[in-house]
Amino acid sequence: MNPSGGTGSDEPGRPGEPGGHVGLAGLDERIAGCRACPRLVGWREEVARTKRAAFADWTYWGRPVPGFGPPDARLLIVGLAPAAHGGNRTGRMFTGDRSGDVLYQALYDVGLASQPTAVSADDGLELYGVRVTSPVHCAPPANKPTPAERDTCRPWLVQELNLLRPTLRAVVVLGAFGWQAALPAFAEAGWAVPRPRPAFAHGAHVPLDGLDLFGCFHVSQRNTFTGRLTPEMLREVLGRAAQAAGLRK
Repeated sequence: MNPSGGTGSDEPGRPGEPGGHVGLAGLDERIAGCRACPRLVGWREEVARTKRAAFADWTYWGRPVPGFGPPDARLLIVGLAPAAHGGNRTGRMFTGDRSGDVLYQALYDVGLASQPTAVSADDGLELYGVRVTSPVHCAPPANKPTPAERDTCRPWLVQELNLLRPTLRAVVVLGAFGWQAALPAFAEAGWAVPRPRPAFAHGAHVPLDGLDLFGCFHVSQRNTFTGRLTPEMLREVLGRAAQAAGLRK
């Protein structure tokens, strides 16, 4: 894949504007062509050119990373942003990095994934009733998108939520940044979000008129290496969410 990302729209189409309501496959294609945030475009493409020595033989994706999972998902997992040498390299959310190793192992353990590993976009991994996305679709420097970049990317998440709404029953948000980004998107997509907005906490559960929202510490190395988030803690939240979504008894 050409790291330049080719041609694409300069900013997300918003629901109600031409092209705003498209199927998930079309939305994913439009996301992958976005060049709305100059800092993120420059960073993701620089990483794709210079690479990491361990992946010198890879052709990096180097573009915004769309969501991954079936269009009729009942459970959505919302992260933060793609990793520079993970999703930015492979082109698939949480694929090819240590955070993804933890997440997909847990999804497999609770019966929501076909295999416990995610190494490339063509490795055969399937998710069962689950879709994985993020509020920021480009890898950011130091894993820290700015609030402006988060807000610029929000219309993509709003459109994704609108398209998933007929089947979506539960959401797991990983980390405080994702939580702060997701709540306004749910509100824009038509769910009644309490005011004041509920605070993030691991294990938090907020019912949103037909949608169960769960909070979980992010699967970052900082959290998993220190034991702040253990595999058992992650499985417990995923299991509760899967039950709320009707994917488990």
